[in-house]
Amino acid sequence: MVHDSTATLVCQLNAGRVNSWRVSTTLDSAFYIDAVEEALRRYGQPEILNTDQGSQFTSRDCTDVLASRQIQSSRDGQGCWRDNIFVERLWRTLKYEEVYLHASATVSEARTGLSRYRTLYTSRRRHSSLADHTPDEAYFHVLRSPQPVAA
Repeated sequence: MVHDSTATLVCQLNAGRVNSWRVSTTLDSAFYIDAVEEALRRYGQPEILNTDQGSQFTSRDCTDVLASRQIQSSRDGQGCWRDNIFVERLWRTLKYEEVYLHASATVSEARTGLSRYRTLYTSRRRHSSLADHTPDEAYFHVLRSPQPVAA
């Protein structure tokens, strides 16, 4: 089983869709920056990006990426799981349904398993909290829906 791996998921919270992710075996911030930049290129810029308090997320390199794009950073407080319940729930589900069940022997196997699970979770699994839609259906519907115009 792969131990001591750090993973990050960059999520846009509307519809709970995971737009970018990376796995890293170090606490280096490069993997996080790559994931953020990919999500920004593919899906646009959020107003706020939520992260954990870890040193790879609070490093100068990471905060500069967000600051240069005027994205506010929100960090969960220690023990404040309610601050970002969606991501906490996603991590729990991911661990119990993929990581613990498949016990990857290599980082490459872990990446393959996580990729397979992401496809299941976002494009095939229906979520009761999304009116029995998949996160992909809910996310792309929100983007295509006409937005009300202020009078």
